[in-house]
Amino acid sequence: MGVVNVTLDSFYDGGRYVESERAIVHALELIEQGADIIDVGGESTRPGACAVNEQDELARVIPVVKGLAHRVAIPISIDTTKSRVAEVALDCGASIINDVSALRQDPKMASVIARSDAGVVLMHMQGTPQTMQQSPHYSDVVGEVVHFLDERAQMALQAGIARSNIILDPGFGFGKLLNHNLDLLHGLSAVAALNYPVLVGLSRKAFVGRVVERPVAHREWGTAAAVALAVDRGAHIVRVHDVAMMMDVVKMAAALNPRWSSCRQEHDA
Repeated sequence: MGVVNVTLDSFYDGGRYVESERAIVHALELIEQGADIIDVGGESTRPGACAVNEQDELARVIPVVKGLAHRVAIPISIDTTKSRVAEVALDCGASIINDVSALRQDPKMASVIARSDAGVVLMHMQGTPQTMQQSPHYSDVVGEVVHFLDERAQMALQAGIARSNIILDPGFGFGKLLNHNLDLLHGLSAVAALNYPVLVGLSRKAFVGRVVERPVAHREWGTAAAVALAVDRGAHIVRVHDVAMMMDVVKMAAALNPRWSSCRQEHDA
């Protein structure tokens, strides 16, 4: 999943792709590098980020979705917690809603997704982007994240969303300190055991920077190690900024893991 942030304040690429045409060109470059999904976001969810109103978010993301929909064959994901943004984006060609609130913020979101037969990413977050890094606490981070994701998946099913359309994201960096993120990565197989596709967003995150002692612009190698471990522990989708580099990481990690037998068969052929 290649990241296209049409925002002013995202932690890594905020401000680079605010203009629709630049965002579209960037998305096409990520697809050329091997992205299987493009994730378009118009509201930063970095720690402490300010909320964006509905009209501004629509103005940022809809031209990009429209511009991509008739040019690409791969799925377009829209990173939003607002049902109206989701609804318009789906009408314009998006097919996945990436909701960091796991359908909790907007009570209409679940029905919008169910009616459209769209995919949905349900992510764990303790608090909100504005508050999530203010002393998050867990007794058992892996167990609590698994319980939350299972509960939200059940809620999505009850709302009429097809099981095959549900993707789970443990929410690395969202209301989690360094030790929480490391424990969660170590125990990621417990999330995979829920038997839904698992998405991970590890790319250049602050906890990676803490470990490798690098600023955000130089965290690609730390990200690569985290991505390889996530694939080994059952991640199906990796949401990244550096698609070309991470394609090699994923291919190698998958080839070494019997879980991904199709990768071995493809290369043996």
